[in-house]
Amino acid sequence: MRKFMIAGVSSNVGKTTVTMGVMRALVQSGYSVVPFKTGPDYIDPMFHTFVTDVPSTNLDTWMLGDETTKHLFYEKLQDDSVAVVEGVMGLYDGHSRENDVGSSAYLSEVLDCPVFLVIDGRGMAKSAAAMVKGYAEFKSSINLAGVIVNKIKTPSHYALLKEVIETYAGVPCVGYFPETKDITMNSRHLGLIPVDELAGLKQQVDRAAEVAKAHIDLERMLSLAAFHEKPPVIQDPFIPYANRYVGKTIAYAKDKAFNFYYQDNLKALKTLGCKLEPFSPLTDSELPEKCDALYLGGGFPEVFADELEKNEAMRLNIKNALKSGLPCYAECGRFIYLTRQVTDLQNQSRQLVGFYDMTCIMTKRLQRFGYVQVAATFGSQQLAINAHEFHHSQMKQGSEEYPHLYSVSKGERNWVDGWIHHNTLAGYPHLHFYANPLWLIALLDHAFAD
Repeated sequence: MRKFMIAGVSSNVGKTTVTMGVMRALVQSGYSVVPFKTGPDYIDPMFHTFVTDVPSTNLDTWMLGDETTKHLFYEKLQDDSVAVVEGVMGLYDGHSRENDVGSSAYLSEVLDCPVFLVIDGRGMAKSAAAMVKGYAEFKSSINLAGVIVNKIKTPSHYALLKEVIETYAGVPCVGYFPETKDITMNSRHLGLIPVDELAGLKQQVDRAAEVAKAHIDLERMLSLAAFHEKPPVIQDPFIPYANRYVGKTIAYAKDKAFNFYYQDNLKALKTLGCKLEPFSPLTDSELPEKCDALYLGGGFPEVFADELEKNEAMRLNIKNALKSGLPCYAECGRFIYLTRQVTDLQNQSRQLVGFYDMTCIMTKRLQRFGYVQVAATFGSQQLAINAHEFHHSQMKQGSEEYPHLYSVSKGERNWVDGWIHHNTLAGYPHLHFYANPLWLIALLDHAFAD
């Protein structure tokens, strides 16, 4: 077995492109690559899955804790696996200034995983050595195994950077990515544009693999990443509740507009005995037959508002089903979809489901971004869960008021969220069910109560 992390000195140094190239090159060379993503991001794992044809797993030490994180990592690995973990932001950027929890560096410690640091080599010579030396010595417990230099124009420039980094920082350079215009990952307000919306992605991925094979010492990376045995880990926390909801079918929205799901959330529902049925709010005219509940993950309803508005049959079908009491849990983008309308930055409005008498107003600035703590009372149970928010929108209340289930906090700030209407709970926070398994059990017990 082998494991390593590809992390960056900061965001936007090209670590996703480098990660895709390395993953694809290893797959093409016959290795069994298992992809992972540091933190709560939904979009990068879609690229990993596209590149490797293996579902990518989110590993978030702040939301999940150390032991659950290790369980979710090692349960995916076999004897011939090569685990490739993509970092998030800069190597040491995490939940707070007080500690490293949530950061790539902290995850590398939890997993005992060597790190290959991606730097942007443009406009630097000896300064690159000072930067790498700082990252290497900032925390001695981090296994900084090597450096990959990105955006290099000439082989001679890389040779210079390699010499100074290895001489003055004492960290080996394992290769570089040349500056190429035919590998471009476009972004919008929530990060990279998802896989399903990109034409020609396979050609870009194959090109990135060619670059990795030509300019990175993959065998050296693998030799530095070898380990022999999995450490002991905790049991899956949903096993004690296995098959609790056998016979129940949960329909979940899955298409270009809505595709923000942690793969382990879906796995947890299957462990609990639920049957999962995907459907598309863009192209289907009605919900799957005989579904017992809806799980509506996040996505980009504002981007696909025209298509969603035109599919009036589905909008009406969902509205009537929810008004009839069908249990539903909706996050962020799907919460937006359940409102009356969305108004974009040009002040153009599109009609949505209309189950909640609210208007979603898109904003240029992020309204909330980062980790939050969510508390709620389920019957006699008071439960808390670490979660994440990331949205460019605000809700304008209509004439009807809805009770709130969530009390949300971030540092000293507090607010309410989690609007309840009939048997639907909808709000902005994104939840990872493994952050508190009892939270999901409480939701489903309420949904399927006789």
